[in-house]
Amino acid sequence: MLSTLLAAFWIMVPAYVPNPVAALCGGGTPIDFHKNYADGRRIFGDGKTYRGLMCGVLAGIAAGALQIWLAGAYGWTFLPQHTAASIIILAFGALLGDMGKSFIKRRLGKDRGESWPIADQYDLGAGAFILMLVFDPAWLFATITLPILIVILILTPLLHRAVNIIGFLCGVKKEPW
Repeated sequence: MLSTLLAAFWIMVPAYVPNPVAALCGGGTPIDFHKNYADGRRIFGDGKTYRGLMCGVLAGIAAGALQIWLAGAYGWTFLPQHTAASIIILAFGALLGDMGKSFIKRRLGKDRGESWPIADQYDLGAGAFILMLVFDPAWLFATITLPILIVILILTPLLHRAVNIIGFLCGVKKEPW
């Protein structure tokens, strides 16, 4: 069980890193340029910025590159092997999932920062896995076994909550969710 937990965490690091880094480094020009959708509501909102997107994706890629280097340098063959494609897809997909969730939240009339249980915890994984399914399904199906998927489904909301509480206590986030 410990090896499955470690494998699940290892696989998801490039997807877990971008969101908190985007929150930490965000600000500046919103991705939607303050534009409204056809329903009169903002497309994404002020919380989705180019700076946050770029910093988050780059941080996820850097974390994944470090994982590739560590696995090679220390012969960590017991861990799932990332590729350049997998780390880019996971990092970018995580933030695309977050943006997709924000788009839907705006359509439902939910405000920025308003809690949306389940969607708030799984958006990054959904985005990462959907993008992986489109661009590198062979890696996805070779790497994500059913036990690893189950651990990811349990681990993700726990880590999401912990990171958000830390961000709230540090003053980076306005809400602890």
